[in-house]
Amino acid sequence: MFGDLMKKSTMRLAPFNAALILGGTAVFAGCGGNTTTSTTTNEATNSADNTTNTAMSDAGTTGAAKLTGAGATFPYPLYSKWFDTYKNSSKVEINYQPVGSGAGIKQLKSKTVDFGASDAVLKASEKAEMPGEVLQIPTVAGAVVVAYNVEGAPKHLKMSGDVLADIFLGKIKNWNDPRIAAANPGVKLPTRAITVARRSDGSGTTNIFTNYLKAVSPEWSTKVGAGKAVEWPVGIGGKGNDGVASTVKNTKGAIGYIELAYATEQDMSYAAMRNSAGQFVIPTPEATTAAAEANAAALQKDITVPIVNASGAKSYPISGFTYILVYKKQDDAAKGVAIKNFLKWAMTEGQKSAKSLSYAPLPPAAVAVNTKTIDSIS
Repeated sequence: MFGDLMKKSTMRLAPFNAALILGGTAVFAGCGGNTTTSTTTNEATNSADNTTNTAMSDAGTTGAAKLTGAGATFPYPLYSKWFDTYKNSSKVEINYQPVGSGAGIKQLKSKTVDFGASDAVLKASEKAEMPGEVLQIPTVAGAVVVAYNVEGAPKHLKMSGDVLADIFLGKIKNWNDPRIAAANPGVKLPTRAITVARRSDGSGTTNIFTNYLKAVSPEWSTKVGAGKAVEWPVGIGGKGNDGVASTVKNTKGAIGYIELAYATEQDMSYAAMRNSAGQFVIPTPEATTAAAEANAAALQKDITVPIVNASGAKSYPISGFTYILVYKKQDDAAKGVAIKNFLKWAMTEGQKSAKSLSYAPLPPAAVAVNTKTIDSIS
């Protein structure tokens, strides 16, 4: 199934032909030349100001022509595009493994990668276990959608948070349940049993989704809670966003949560969720941006605050940021410069391609906070 997603992405998003899937590892190689740029005498004598202002040549000048990362599948469609585009411009190759947020955090902790990626921020206990101070930098916002496969349902079935929580608690068992029907007058749903699809791996997408359920359902909050991994009351586990998407697409009566880009690429049906203002909102980049902007003041104080169940009539309620995690103090100075340059590019040029892949660009308040954080990497 993931191969199908890659093929569709290739057709839709040129250039994407640099993606090679090797044993589940995504390795991105660009189309241009050598990956290592020699430092010439002229480059060595350039002024510090010129080096600072030329982000693309800077990584090459320091000799750091390759970076490795691992983690979230949530931003993978966008990151694959970013890494390919960035290499074509900078000659810096970024190899990324979409293994899930939990696995990415573990690899960052063991320093087997240069950066981690997660849709969940580090807990205090996780920070304490890291061998150095970790900076958490949101790159874009995204929507976690409630995808389903049920005959007779419209493309965007209306659903409320309390109903969704009770489905994932196993209390609502059939698609023709009166509570689902009440929000969808005129829609005839079958008696078919509901099959819940959820993540089997440690997942930032799960963190966003369960934080939403915790916010809207006292019972969910008490019995299950929120996190990258929880004790699911019911359901079939799938690895990665692609695993859950595959389960939903291939199982009649299934419902599951995935990132918006995975649903749109495969033309899946997904719910219009009732937000805190009582409006049913279809997940879009604009609706995700509205959720982020509703929390702009809080983000200026703490860039890691959740944006689920945000205020505002236009806000999509199951929204969240995805983060790149890096050590503030870098063991390799050249790689530190290369990471800084890429992140600065991501905050500027990279944001321009977010919406075309169903992600929401960061609000200016978040970019401003990130810029200061990125500058602190040394």
